Amino acid sequence: MSEAFEAFRAFVQAQAAAGFLPPSLAYGFIVNALVAGLIVGPVLGGLGTLVVVKRHAFFSEAVGHAALTGVAIGILIGEPYTGPYGALFGYCLLFGIGLNYLRNRTGLSADTLIGVALSMSLALGASVLLVLAGRINIHILENVLFGSVLTVAGEDIAILAVVGSATLALTFAFYNRFMLASFNPALASVRGVRVKALDYLFVILVTVVTVASVKIIGAILVGALLVIPAAAARTVATSLRGFLFLSMAIATLSAVIGVVAPMELDLPVPSGAAIILTAGLLFLLAALARAVVPALKGSAA
Repeated sequence: MSEAFEAFRAFVQAQAAAGFLPPSLAYGFIVNALVAGLIVGPVLGGLGTLVVVKRHAFFSEAVGHAALTGVAIGILIGEPYTGPYGALFGYCLLFGIGLNYLRNRTGLSADTLIGVALSMSLALGASVLLVLAGRINIHILENVLFGSVLTVAGEDIAILAVVGSATLALTFAFYNRFMLASFNPALASVRGVRVKALDYLFVILVTVVTVASVKIIGAILVGALLVIPAAAARTVATSLRGFLFLSMAIATLSAVIGVVAPMELDLPVPSGAAIILTAGLLFLLAALARAVVPALKGSAA
């Protein structure tokens, strides 16, 4: 980890020890998880607005589940079980790009193709895990599936920071074109937008940020943080800009509360589950607000 991050962690721990911050932040691994949450929240929240608009919620869930197979393959070929990133990124990118290619070539609906590919991927992952049954601890798989603050290390934060920064930069740079291509592909093509190229870029962004977020949220639940904050924001947003930034805020708040609350309240809940439960609660509050506030019923998002 860089000296700047070490200094920041030491500052947070000192403030927690002095009573100015929650006591759980006196532990270094909690600070690591909090920093990861602060990175992943805005990225997944911003990208999630495109997932919701493009109706790719099932795709993001499929990539998250495919991460389990990527982990199994990584361990099989000798990568460290704490971070088999080569196999994770490689397999999930092949999975996502392959799905998009087949969707463009076969004419089948996206949900049908995803169902076929996800079933095959999980069967492959289960087979590899059976081979590895005597070589790995079952708790490793629990961490992959549901996330764990205990497993977030400096390498994970560095990878997440690089992937998150690049993803957020590309999302903002192409956001209007993404939206136009989602709402009206024909008009986007007329205006010179390369719709198919943007589809592949979107698939790659969703895939890499999903893989980078597995440690903090978990393979099963990472897709939910792409969808729930954006769904909550779309429920109450009155403009496209509000939709984007509210989704980022909800995802970030969910990540922070989900990391800190289980430790402060001594709850036996994985960090990923706590993050998603918080996001789900905020979604219910947004839905309630839309029901009781007339002005929100004309949502522009």
